[in-house]
Amino acid sequence: MILSDFDLLNYIRNRRLVVEPFDMEIVRENGLDLRLGNEFCEFVDSDRVVDVSKPMDISSMYRCYKADEYVLKPRRRYLLTTLEYIKVPPELMAFVELRSTLARLGLIIPPTIIDGGFEGNVTIEVESSTFPLKLRSGMRFLHVVFAKVTTPIIKPYNGRYQGQRGVTLPRLPL
Repeated sequence: MILSDFDLLNYIRNRRLVVEPFDMEIVRENGLDLRLGNEFCEFVDSDRVVDVSKPMDISSMYRCYKADEYVLKPRRRYLLTTLEYIKVPPELMAFVELRSTLARLGLIIPPTIIDGGFEGNVTIEVESSTFPLKLRSGMRFLHVVFAKVTTPIIKPYNGRYQGQRGVTLPRLPL
């Protein structure tokens, strides 16, 4: 069952779903439009082999910045973050989609799920368009559709990205 704006507002008022900072502007008919944060990381071209089964520092494979506005270069990959810090209760999960206008401008994100029990800013990978595109911190960026699972999750999310703030680079090993 997908939650409506009525359901979402009740979850937020009762602090079952936490969204900070909260603004009524982000509540949509069937989801929340999370806003863009002020951190981003650009993937750097590299011939380095990453062994996902071993711990390794891969921070040199990214250039990270803080800015209130930035231009995504054509045909590049970035990690972006939401302004909002969220806490999802164990009876919910969420599907993350790009807002349709941004998709129509050529941005692409991979299929992304927010698990029940997750807490943190959402870090999302974005593949940029064929032309430069300027983004601004605070703009509505992701559309997140929350669904109620049939029974509360027995083992809520408690993984390596729990409590993340800002852009969080991949943590290895898998």
